[in-house]
Amino acid sequence: MLWPASLAFRAAVLARRLAYRLRLLDRARVGVPVVVVGNLVAGGSGKTPLVLWLAEFLKANGWAPGLVSRGYGGSARAPLEASIASEAAEVGDEPVVLARRSGCPVWVGAERAATARALRARHPEVNVLVLDDGLQHYALARDLEIAVVDARGFGNGFMLPAGPLREPPSRLRSVDAVVAHGIDREALQRRAGRRPVFAMTLEGDQLHCLADARERRAASAFAGQRVHAVAGIGNPNRFFLHLARLGLKVVPHPFPDHHAFRAEELEFGDGLPVVMTEKDAVKCRRFAQPRHWVLPVRAALDPEFGDWLSKRLRGPKAA
Repeated sequence: MLWPASLAFRAAVLARRLAYRLRLLDRARVGVPVVVVGNLVAGGSGKTPLVLWLAEFLKANGWAPGLVSRGYGGSARAPLEASIASEAAEVGDEPVVLARRSGCPVWVGAERAATARALRARHPEVNVLVLDDGLQHYALARDLEIAVVDARGFGNGFMLPAGPLREPPSRLRSVDAVVAHGIDREALQRRAGRRPVFAMTLEGDQLHCLADARERRAASAFAGQRVHAVAGIGNPNRFFLHLARLGLKVVPHPFPDHHAFRAEELEFGDGLPVVMTEKDAVKCRRFAQPRHWVLPVRAALDPEFGDWLSKRLRGPKAA
C-alpha cells in the first residue's frame, strides 16, 4: 500500500534536487566554507560523533568552527543558540551534546541559512560551519558533503514511507566523501563509485554517573554485571552491542529516536544500574539517580580522512 507513496516521494525528492541544480531555486551562501554531514536513512547513523570529531580536528588545525543543527525534537524554530544549560525540549538533544563536548558555538533553527547567519552575526570569529544532518537541506549552499552510512545500510531499498530512505543510494555518487560506520567499506565503495570512502568506529569505555559527573568508572568495573541499557537513538542495537563488547550483561530497552524520557521509564524494579547514551542523558538530568550511568563515545576515523578534509577545505572549491 505504501509503495505508490514511496514512488511519489522519490519523484518529489529528485525534482527538488534538480530544481536546485538548475538554479531554479536559490541557494543561500553565508561567506564561509560549509561542511554538511548527513545520511540517506531516516534516523541516526553516527552523524553527531562525526560532527564532534570534525569540530576537534578543525580547531586543532587553526579553524574556528561553528555548528548548525535543526534541533530535532526541540520546540525552537527561529535561530537560537544552544548551550550546556539549554533544555533538550527547546533546542533538541543533539545540540546540547554538541555544545557540551565541542566548545564551539552551536545554533539551532528550522531554516539553516538564517541560523547560519545568526551564528556568524553573534560569533564573527567563526570561519567554517559544520551542519549536523543537513544533506537534504539544499537551500543552504555547501562546499563539502559527507554522507554517513551505518550497519543498517539502505534498509529495504525503498524511499519513505515504504522504506527508510530519504534519498536513493545513488546519491552517494554526488557527495564529496562517504563515511562507513560499521558497514563493509568495500561494498560501500561500489555504491559510491569514485567518491572516497573512509571507515569510522565509535570508541568509549568510561562511564559517568548522571547524578554526579565527577564520579566515573571504567566499563570493566561493570564487567559480568547485569545492567539495563536504554537507548533512544536511530540504531539502539549499536549501543547495546557496544556495551556487550565491553563485558556488560545487557538487558536492552530500545526507545524511538529522540524519545522524551519520563522518570518512570527508567524504573525496572530491581535496582540494577541503568546505562544510557549521552544523547538520552541530557533528557534525564532532572530525575537522575546514582544508579544512572552515561557512556560517552567518540569517533575514530581513518587517518587519511583528516588529510583529505584539510586539502579540500583549503582547495579552490572552498576558496
